[in-house]
Amino acid sequence: DYMEVEAAVMDCVRAIGIPTPVIYQVDSSRRSYPFAYQIMECVRYSDLNHLQKEGNLQLGSVMHALGQYVARWQQITPLNYGPFDIEELRRSGRLCGLHTAYRDYYWLNLERHLTYLAKNGFLSANQIGEIVMAINANDRLLDLDSGCLVHKDLALWNVLGDSDRIRSVIDWDDSICGDPTDDLSLLGCFHSGTAIEALLSGYGEIRALPADFEQRFWLHLLRNMIFKAVIRVGAGYFTRNEDFFLISSRSDGASLHRFTLERILAACAGLNGKMEIYELE
Repeated sequence: DYMEVEAAVMDCVRAIGIPTPVIYQVDSSRRSYPFAYQIMECVRYSDLNHLQKEGNLQLGSVMHALGQYVARWQQITPLNYGPFDIEELRRSGRLCGLHTAYRDYYWLNLERHLTYLAKNGFLSANQIGEIVMAINANDRLLDLDSGCLVHKDLALWNVLGDSDRIRSVIDWDDSICGDPTDDLSLLGCFHSGTAIEALLSGYGEIRALPADFEQRFWLHLLRNMIFKAVIRVGAGYFTRNEDFFLISSRSDGASLHRFTLERILAACAGLNGKMEIYELE
């Protein structure tokens, strides 16, 4: 059903000048046909991850522009938190999250994810203990008075364009109402501190960084990397080669494993005040 939510979100962001494909028609009710469908505009540009792997992307300028877009779509402030309620959207046309407290969304399945990573040998018991302690020490940062639109799957493969220009932001089917640092931290899951500084520079031209920005950045980077680690372990990403979209040129699955673990530990260190964003490699 969430493709109806995605279409509504894309209409909202396109209305404020964010380039997204037009959804010509969508229906997930299965009343007229025994399947859900979505008819979308074809955007004839490469995804930016492909250009980066070819060495044809001006990453700094693209990240600066993407930071501006993130700041602009944060002007959209749905009700509640987390994934959006499809029934409420159908009933009232409003985007309304399923959780009344942001903390409930952030902690959702966290224990289950950590247990899974321990069971599969990705994280040690000591590492999990440090992670939980760091999150608990910063739990007050989850007391949001209101949320904003979060893409929630922000990465270069979900941005289409040229070597130096964004043409479209796609794949809004994971979007939620949440913390303004979340989308910024998602790009921290993949890129260096230098790239994130370019992102924040663009963001700051449109919108001031939220209070307690760095701690909230690390808090969300940590949660996002834990979730990504679960996917990567479960789907066997660490056995893939450089042809796989997540793996850099002249690299392999073992390097992705190492990077994933190092990024989780870096987020935990940052949350404990032992690392700066610019130090991300």
